[in-house]
Amino acid sequence: MGAFLQGYEPLIILLIILLLLGPTKLPALARGLGQALWEFRKAASGELEEPPGKEAQKTGAEPSSPTADDEVLEKIAAKLASETRKTE
Repeated sequence: MGAFLQGYEPLIILLIILLLLGPTKLPALARGLGQALWEFRKAASGELEEPPGKEAQKTGAEPSSPTADDEVLEKIAAKLASETRKTE
């Protein structure tokens, strides 16, 4: 049966898509298709986590910066350490 698309067929298909969508929507379509393919591969491999940096884009924080929860835990640990020193 050979190859699926041969010769000029891929170019004709791309030209038709370009004419239908226009040059402004084509990059967004390609980006969406790439993202969907990436998510499909991640789900198929069993990894359901988001890519690194996605959380930072949603919250606006850097991935390596401490969060507010980390700061609260550090304050509690410091308070407990000082209370432990007082009782000794």
